[in-house]
Amino acid sequence: MNNKRINRISEEVRKTISNIVQNELKDPRIPSITSISHVEVTNDLSFAKIYVSVLGDDYDRDEAVEGLNSAKGFIKKELAHRVKLRTMPELIFIKDDSIEKAMELDKLIEEVNNKND
Repeated sequence: MNNKRINRISEEVRKTISNIVQNELKDPRIPSITSISHVEVTNDLSFAKIYVSVLGDDYDRDEAVEGLNSAKGFIKKELAHRVKLRTMPELIFIKDDSIEKAMELDKLIEEVNNKND
């Protein structure tokens, strides 16, 4: 399938799931500061890896992913209503710790810069 089309579908799925998580899920395991950072849809549209970023520690991230997995059916149903695709991909929620890694790298760079001054 066309790579440009897959990227458009991935972005539309990301926006829609982000909206669903922010406005319609009432699971206490999912904090209000949960964001969908990235979505990768396979070429055949059978799977969608959804990277979830949560501000907090590992326990908070694990709980949020567990809450999203328990609401997977609801999310998939709402996604099917809002995004018109021939086949709806199977949703796979993955915790994304790239923000924390970026903050660590930023801190290390700042320390090195302060040592040089």
